Amino acid sequence: MDSIINGAREKMDKAIEAMEKRFANVRAGRANASVLDGITVSYYGVDTPLIQLATISIPEARVLSIKPFDRSSISSIEKAIFEANIGLTPNNNGETITLNFPALTEERRMEYVKQVKAMAEETRIALRNIRQEANNSIKKLDLPEDEENKGINRVQDLIGEYNKKIDDKLKIKEKDLMTI
Repeated sequence: MDSIINGAREKMDKAIEAMEKRFANVRAGRANASVLDGITVSYYGVDTPLIQLATISIPEARVLSIKPFDRSSISSIEKAIFEANIGLTPNNNGETITLNFPALTEERRMEYVKQVKAMAEETRIALRNIRQEANNSIKKLDLPEDEENKGINRVQDLIGEYNKKIDDKLKIKEKDLMTI
């Protein structure tokens, strides 16, 4: 039974981790290099992650600076950022590409909060599926009824613990999005 519960805990940890990664991609009006995660650039015919082609820095709160290691790749990087449709327009000065993050309107902030809440709900659904899986595995063990109930209760306690983690992370992200 412990292996079932530990397996469920590992899956729940992964679900929370995935949610945090998705939260990082929702921007809060401040420059954040994670918006560039997943952008690949066609570099000499090979799709290469942007992070391997340039140094990314944040010189100001709302500016992201991308300095390619190879100047000839600037136009390819610019094109890849534009095509990634991240809502930012790249500006190129011949040596670096800058991305200016506009200040968010109240309406846009509320939209982002809705997105984040939807992500949290998807994670809760994933946790419920993991709980169902664990409960079914416990029931298949043919344990005495009281042992089976203890196992199911332990899984339920685990779900409560992880739902609290989701709520805490959601509150932090909501506060971050609503802070000007």
